[in-house]
Amino acid sequence: MKNLRQKVRKSRIVKNVLLITLGSFIYAFAFEWLFVPNNIVMGGFTGLAQTLNRFVPAVPIGVTVILLNVPLFLLGIRRQGFRLLFSSVFAMSISSVFIDVLAYAVKFKPIEDHLVACLIGGGMVGLAMGILLMVGATTGGVELAARLLKYHFRHISIGKLCLALDLSVIALYTVVFKNINDGLYAAIAMYISSLAMDAVVYGRNTSKVACIICSDGNVIKERLIELDLGVTNIRAHGGYSDSEKDILICAFKPSRISELKEAIMELDKTAFVIICNAEDIFGEGFADVSLDSL
Repeated sequence: MKNLRQKVRKSRIVKNVLLITLGSFIYAFAFEWLFVPNNIVMGGFTGLAQTLNRFVPAVPIGVTVILLNVPLFLLGIRRQGFRLLFSSVFAMSISSVFIDVLAYAVKFKPIEDHLVACLIGGGMVGLAMGILLMVGATTGGVELAARLLKYHFRHISIGKLCLALDLSVIALYTVVFKNINDGLYAAIAMYISSLAMDAVVYGRNTSKVACIICSDGNVIKERLIELDLGVTNIRAHGGYSDSEKDILICAFKPSRISELKEAIMELDKTAFVIICNAEDIFGEGFADVSLDSL
């Protein structure tokens, strides 16, 4: 049993390392392909470091980014332990390596339509950040700050927190450099990034719920169990018919809606069925609960 747990743990570590590597590469590729050649400002600590460098040129931008991340990592360790430090430092380091390698190996040409670059670049960055957040990692900067703020603003999604921080940095950058166009393009890219990030972090939890009202729910219940679908049976009283009814509640993945409808119609054509979208479902058979999915 101990060996099995060790194998599962090692498998999970390998999976997380691969996902962090993938997310970091997507982030670096989007930055070098779409942001740098098209002069689109990224939000976060990089933009803040560029702004501070305007006032204090003697302080390198890279050093400023590292210094800004240090207190956040210390707070992160205090709140979530050394696992956050390891995964986030690894993500920040490998994404930086990918950026430098891509910058040296490939000379990307600017895309004529800046709006297209914003849409694609923002989507790729959001996808990368979502992948990293799924395994408890960030590249530092506003993503890490957003995770820490999530403890105090649980009702706000991780993507919206990142967007608010990014827009603050972009606004400051725009004022300092007096370039409204670059600021607007950056704002569009960060907005798309927040949508993509939320889609990755929260979208995987989206499911459907069926409420099935019928005279005898035992037959339908048995069929749903055969289909490996969880179901709850509630005995109720029909207001219009003034008769005893069964209410079956079943949560399921959207891909299984056809077989559920087919099973119900085959067994009871008089059943009254209500199917609704469930924005977030967690627990056995569905997603696990984590800070980023609250």
